[in-house]
Amino acid sequence: MPTYSFLNTETGQVVDDIMSLDAREKYLSENPHIETVITGAPGLVGSTGDRTRAPDGFKEVLSKISEANPTSSLASDYGHKDHVSATTRNLVQKHREKLGGSISE
Repeated sequence: MPTYSFLNTETGQVVDDIMSLDAREKYLSENPHIETVITGAPGLVGSTGDRTRAPDGFKEVLSKISEANPTSSLASDYGHKDHVSATTRNLVQKHREKLGGSISE
């Protein structure tokens, strides 16, 4: 359930409360002196896991793409990790920075 911030217009106090959207609407209709304060996206309570981690099959696809584009930033994360490949990437990055990023990927 999301966490909502509410402002009591009579006291100026801001409180956070965890409730469903239906409960929030009912709470606001029963308390006209309460307003919703938007401080950002509603926070979710109880979410677990790393949703940004790519599955192993997708990592293989990224590896193949990085092999086809050895000077890309993707290659530094998913490309070959051998000494020659790493040295080549570092050398290209060094010259890219020296030239102000004008070397195309």
